[in-house]
Amino acid sequence: MSSKKPKSVKYNPQPTSSKTTYILGGLAIVVIAALVIGGVLATSSRNEPRNQGYGAVQNSAVQVTLENDGVARLGLPDVANTIDVFEDPMCPACAQFEETYGQEVAQAIDEGKLVVRYHMLNFLNDRSASGDYSTRAGAAFQCVAEGGVGTAYSNFHGELFSPDNQPAERGGSDLSNEDLANLARDAGATDTVVDCITNGERTQQAGMDAEAGSTALAAAAGRVGTPTILHNGQVIDAFGDPEWLSQVTQ
Repeated sequence: MSSKKPKSVKYNPQPTSSKTTYILGGLAIVVIAALVIGGVLATSSRNEPRNQGYGAVQNSAVQVTLENDGVARLGLPDVANTIDVFEDPMCPACAQFEETYGQEVAQAIDEGKLVVRYHMLNFLNDRSASGDYSTRAGAAFQCVAEGGVGTAYSNFHGELFSPDNQPAERGGSDLSNEDLANLARDAGATDTVVDCITNGERTQQAGMDAEAGSTALAAAAGRVGTPTILHNGQVIDAFGDPEWLSQVTQ
């Protein structure tokens, strides 16, 4: 039997990290970054103006009529395919909808593929500096619709929802009736329409129509929110589905 003691074996722990771990970790970071950037780009592209450069309605045959419930019907007379658009003039999301899809909608109207019925609500009145901007702007829309010139209504609609003109929620100022009238004149409205806006002729009626519109929207969609787009009574997810317009105009 040997008298030599066995040499003790030291435990040398291996490092928990290795080159492979670092590589895999780096790849994971790259993948996550790519997914995040891709999501941001996808969201950004969904909000980019579609049909950029087309502008407002151009077809002089397009008519606008003011219906009994204060709704403005914009389109060629014999077109049946219709969407209902519920908006509040103070609504930032409505402005985004106009910026993204307004020109694409205008071309569909020009080509006789679509009629739009615009319902102006006023539940955001209290977020305006004057306390009644949504109602007064809704009245201005009614005056322009009553004038019957489709291109003027389309131009006016685009201007009121543009970043240059839409008042900020809880901002320090909004548009007076005179401001609204000047925008309508620039959009192509007649002197009669301009006077209607300046004098606030339809303000009281627009307020009642807005309340009725909110009730109708709640019944149809289960909530009051803007913008809401209905086609054949069904809510359209315009911001979730960028191709919604091509689908409703097939």
